[in-house]
Amino acid sequence: MDFKEMYQFWCENEYFDEATKAELLAIKDDEKEIRERFYQNLEFGTGGLRGIIGAGTNRMNPYTVRKATQGLANFILKEGGADRGVAIAYDSRRMSIEFSEEAALCLCANGIKAYRFESLRPTPELSFALRELGCIAGIVVTASHNPAEYNGYKVYWEDGAQVTPPKDSDIINEVNAVTDWNEVKTMSRLDAIKAGLYRVIGSEIDDRYMEELKKLVLRPEICREQGKDMKVVYTPLHGTGNIPARRILKEIGFEQVQVVPEQELPDGNFPTVASPNPENKSAFELALALAKKEGAELVLATDPDADRLGVFAKDSKTGEYMSFTGNMSGMLICEYLLSTRKELGLLHDDGFIVKTIVSTNMTDKIAEEYGVDLKECLTGFKFIGELIKKAEESGKGHYEFGFEESYGCLVGTHARDKDAIVAVMALCEAAAYYRTKGLTLWDQMMNIYRKYGFFREGIETLTLKGFEGAAMIKAMMEKIRNNPPKKLGDYDVLEFRDYDRDVILETKSGATRPTGLRKSNVLYFDLNDNAWACVRPSGTEPKIKFYMGVKGCSFEDADAKLQALDAALMELSK
Repeated sequence: MDFKEMYQFWCENEYFDEATKAELLAIKDDEKEIRERFYQNLEFGTGGLRGIIGAGTNRMNPYTVRKATQGLANFILKEGGADRGVAIAYDSRRMSIEFSEEAALCLCANGIKAYRFESLRPTPELSFALRELGCIAGIVVTASHNPAEYNGYKVYWEDGAQVTPPKDSDIINEVNAVTDWNEVKTMSRLDAIKAGLYRVIGSEIDDRYMEELKKLVLRPEICREQGKDMKVVYTPLHGTGNIPARRILKEIGFEQVQVVPEQELPDGNFPTVASPNPENKSAFELALALAKKEGAELVLATDPDADRLGVFAKDSKTGEYMSFTGNMSGMLICEYLLSTRKELGLLHDDGFIVKTIVSTNMTDKIAEEYGVDLKECLTGFKFIGELIKKAEESGKGHYEFGFEESYGCLVGTHARDKDAIVAVMALCEAAAYYRTKGLTLWDQMMNIYRKYGFFREGIETLTLKGFEGAAMIKAMMEKIRNNPPKKLGDYDVLEFRDYDRDVILETKSGATRPTGLRKSNVLYFDLNDNAWACVRPSGTEPKIKFYMGVKGCSFEDADAKLQALDAALMELSK
């Protein structure tokens, strides 16, 4: 069927409810909108689903969620995992409750046990829970930090990480094979409970999760001592982080934590922010106002599913609150963990840390300083989780820390995804420790720059929505891939990596070699003087991203170099 025929099918078929049909009939004279909703099925990619909420095959709605779950169920049945079951969590977004229930009842109708949280929970707790319960898979209904009109559906496997190759492709194939809407199964909740297939997860998992986090505290006495009067402002940005973040801080000794009242309660409309993204400074407006009023030393924000953390800390020289990038907060936590573990004799001889290919090169220097291995992986925290799993299975290497530039990290191995709750805990512990040295976290960040070099990173994002936008992104990638530059501004391109073609090209000699990583639609430029650049489409949003990094002799020098490289890199988008 073409998009018009599919639209007509949804409007007329009795499978779809009256509210859905009414929504679609309201756009009957808008051909462009009909095409956007029906020109394709909402793509079930390697991370699952993500899209705008609404009726249509290219939208997030109960039918597309149920169809995706049927494909997942078919795969689980082939794997013989029905009795092990699937854990399900959801965030505060619009329709998250309904979508998570649809997923659970579809699984139950296929004879697969569903363990669904009683109320909203952070994504990292789902990663923890499915391993605790021995489930074969997990589902989180969330669109992470996207604007309010979006929702999504992420799939995890038995190791607690999002699904990695080859299973991700196998699941995608099963989802795509579901073409008849009438083949998609569901049942009532009452019948699912009677059949012993529908289980509710409650506070027992919360308690176990908290206990695992507390085991990761390195200086508990300093947390209790400094936590009595160290003021922290926190905002969950209307998401899932409020209860767990406050609970863990209270239980390890931080007594002066204030939550932004306007953003405390869950609200899928995110009324106080343009987008609930802690990467955006504008999301901190209310938190910073409260921090200034109360004289807080640290300001923290988590995204709706609490896997990303944004940070502001005071500069003791100026009294101003300074913003941390994801690279900066990741390096601050990394330096604190490794230095403290070394001092306490807890650093493993075969320890390793992990960064993604678009994360700061400062990581290399820190790894060298503490004698730990550095592993690099593709963008996506599931690949960090995969490296943890490999180390555990092989008995070779101990995971110390992993992070990605997009404000996500993991301390410990209780989860296999980025965890903003444990990051809140680790940053507050670090702040308490440096406070005993007369330093704020910003002061310490400047010390880290002076120690390792002024590495600075940036990102530019072009949003190109819909059918036409997808074509533009594809054309842009192919243009750069087929005509890679030999210079970017004042920098020479030493090597050009095309991860999709699995080749690294040395610019001067023309010699080639494999990338050593999986195929992915990513283009990377190794530049002279510790600089680099990278271009890739987003896997979850209608965007193309341009990443870059430089090293300067001072903060100001690095920023000037970064601005120049940014301008040169953006020329590739024209």
